[in-house]
Amino acid sequence: MKILALETSTMLGGVAIADEHGLIAEIRLNVKTTHSERMMTAIDWLLGQADLSLDKVDAVAVASGPGSFTGLRIGLATAKGLCYATGKPLVLVPTLEALAWHFPYCRHPVCTMLDARKGEVYAAVFLWKGDTFVTLVPETSITPEDLVRDLRDPLVLTGEGVSRYRERILSVLGERALIAPFHKMIPSPSNIALLGILRAQRADYSDLATAEPLYVRRSEAEVKWSRDL
Repeated sequence: MKILALETSTMLGGVAIADEHGLIAEIRLNVKTTHSERMMTAIDWLLGQADLSLDKVDAVAVASGPGSFTGLRIGLATAKGLCYATGKPLVLVPTLEALAWHFPYCRHPVCTMLDARKGEVYAAVFLWKGDTFVTLVPETSITPEDLVRDLRDPLVLTGEGVSRYRERILSVLGERALIAPFHKMIPSPSNIALLGILRAQRADYSDLATAEPLYVRRSEAEVKWSRDL
C-alpha cells in the first residue's frame, strides 16, 4: 500500500510518500510563503523523484490538526482535491499524535506542543503502551504552565510550543523536563504517512464531504463575529 502524506500544521510544511515497507521519499520546507504556493509543486516534484504517479498511490493522508488554521485548511483542501480527482480515499491523522511518534518505545510520557498564540499551546500527552501510544491528555488549548503543573513524572517535551515557552515550562518542571533536540521538534510528513498507513490498513477512512480540521478552539474571526452579534 502506497500513501501520499501532507503535513501543513505549521510553517514547516512537507510531503512524504511511503508504503508498508518504509519511507520512499520526503520533502520539508521552512520558507516564508504560504502552503498554497508550494504544496502542489512539492507533491509533483516528489512524485517525479520517486518515479510514481498519483494513480499508483492507494490513499492520501493529511495532518488534521490542531495547528495553524490557514495551514490546516490548505492541507485538507489539497488532500480532498487529490482524492476527488483520483478516487483515492482520505485518511485524517491527528497532528499531535503524529508528533509523538518521534519517540516510540519511550518509557516517559511524551508531551507535544504547538504554539497557539495568546500565551497558549495546542497540546496533548501520550504514553507508549504495547506497540502504540495511548492518550493521557487529549488535544487542548492551554497555557504551558497549566498543562504541566500536575504531571509529576519526567516528561519528554517536543514541538514549537516547547521552544517558544521553554523558560515558562522549566519554571514548573525543572529537571523533570526532558526537552527534545531540534530535529525532533518539528511535525514530520513521514510520521503522517506511517499513521496514515496504519489507519488505511484498518479502512479507517474519512468522508470527503464532511472531513474537517481539528481546530480545538475557534478562530479569531469566529470569536469576533460572535461578539458582534
